[in-house]
Amino acid sequence: MPIHNIRRLGPDDLDLHARLMTLFGEAFEDPATYTGARPGPDHVRRLLNDQGFVALIALSDGAVIGGLAGYELVKFERERSEFYIYDLAVAAGFRRKGVATALIGRLRGIASERGAHVIFVQADQGDGPAIAHYEGLGIREDVLHFDIPVP
Repeated sequence: MPIHNIRRLGPDDLDLHARLMTLFGEAFEDPATYTGARPGPDHVRRLLNDQGFVALIALSDGAVIGGLAGYELVKFERERSEFYIYDLAVAAGFRRKGVATALIGRLRGIASERGAHVIFVQADQGDGPAIAHYEGLGIREDVLHFDIPVP
């Protein structure tokens, strides 16, 4: 299935951002996180205007069918950066059709333009489809992830 349009969201794409949040909520079966307390337009515009943040969407016939949210991490030990894929999802009816690979491909281009040396992503244990997809694109590292609460 050809992807009709993959594009990076900009500060005026408030509606597309809202549609991306709905897609993430549905795909991750967690609508409360993604749609329960939506940020206001000033926050969204500031985020989408930040060159260190990347929001990509895949569109098919005007519908948001996939999306990626990532952050550029500027490194302190060398003059380079890394990109972290924070969220990546594809609508159920469009999975296994190259949408996620196309989104990551677009991020690779952005990362290359910005001089990044790697893109990294986490997958939850037990999420076989995500793990298989990422193993096909890169090198697997088994690490532990810890969330440290901020008071």
